[in-house]
Amino acid sequence: MQTANQHDLERAAAAGLAGPLLDRLKLGTKDIETVALGCEQLAAMPDIIGEIIGMKEQPSGIRVGQMRVPIGVFGMIYESRPNVTIEAASLAIKSGNACILRGGSEAIESNKALAALVQQALLASGLPANAVQLVPTTDRAAVGQLITMAQYVDVIIPRGGKGLIERISAEAKVPVIKHLDGNCHVYVDDPCDMAMAVNIADNAKTQKYSPCNALESLLVARGVAAEFLPKIAAIYAKKGVEMRCDQAAILILRAHKTIDSAANIKPATEQDWSEEYLAPIISIKVVQGLDEAIAHINQYSSHHTEAILTRDHMHAQRFLREVDSASVMVNASTRFADGFEFGLGAEIGISTDKFHARGPVGIEGLTSLKYVVLGQGEVRS
Repeated sequence: MQTANQHDLERAAAAGLAGPLLDRLKLGTKDIETVALGCEQLAAMPDIIGEIIGMKEQPSGIRVGQMRVPIGVFGMIYESRPNVTIEAASLAIKSGNACILRGGSEAIESNKALAALVQQALLASGLPANAVQLVPTTDRAAVGQLITMAQYVDVIIPRGGKGLIERISAEAKVPVIKHLDGNCHVYVDDPCDMAMAVNIADNAKTQKYSPCNALESLLVARGVAAEFLPKIAAIYAKKGVEMRCDQAAILILRAHKTIDSAANIKPATEQDWSEEYLAPIISIKVVQGLDEAIAHINQYSSHHTEAILTRDHMHAQRFLREVDSASVMVNASTRFADGFEFGLGAEIGISTDKFHARGPVGIEGLTSLKYVVLGQGEVRS
């Protein structure tokens, strides 16, 4: 498996694949351990298929509830990250679905090796090996065929760059669970715990640059900006993060003597407020307070994950209620917006849509509900 992954890495590097994408392609020891833990966590979770919820007796005497059932067959189309092969396969098995996987050409050898391991495990468990299938070709035409096979595939889940997801959304004849990008925000409120705010803003941005839950846009309340911005800017400068700031933030940072003149501080453009960088770049804006922060996030975010760092309970509650995103957090890093961290075992992806599934999509997101009716001879009058 790791030999196959190394082959993919060498081929991708020779082809000039960008650093963040190479990072996603790598299957290191820590990545494998995380995937294995996700599988173990999934295996230990209750089996929800066949579960009946909300059973209520009606005036007619019948009892009506809903049963959780598999969706059927889902198609997974993804780029770079070979760990998705295991996450998708394990979630398909646990949720009672079959899946057809189509990874990116840059990870073809890794995906073949992982899919072979999955099929071995299925056979060893007495399950059909073809319950999880990998499309063995890198031909782009295969994607076009998969997303239009409504008679065989119940839902498509794309996971990759914005171009891929836009294409699939436009051309698919099968329902799609998706998110286009991850322009995630952290809002540093007045009042806040300054040390905690600095630590979270650092972690959310620099712990890893390539995931869709990394911080891309930092909003700072005017009342704490003069103290907070120099502290976080010093950390970002040391780590080589380019800061694209509004005029208020630039004035504060340029006036502060502890900020290295070599710090990469640039004026932000309108486009920066909507940008998903997936790189050591961040946009920074000083806002008047909570109202402006919420309005800015709802206008510019991709509705993925947003966090408020605050000591004000009422501000936290307003932020949770009024920010229109799939995951909303209080005093925690946006990097926690992940199926494994949410206790889902693993995730098939993150949905910013509002129907069927929203946020990290785990087992429940890969199921549907059908009505069941229990009677004792009742007829309708």
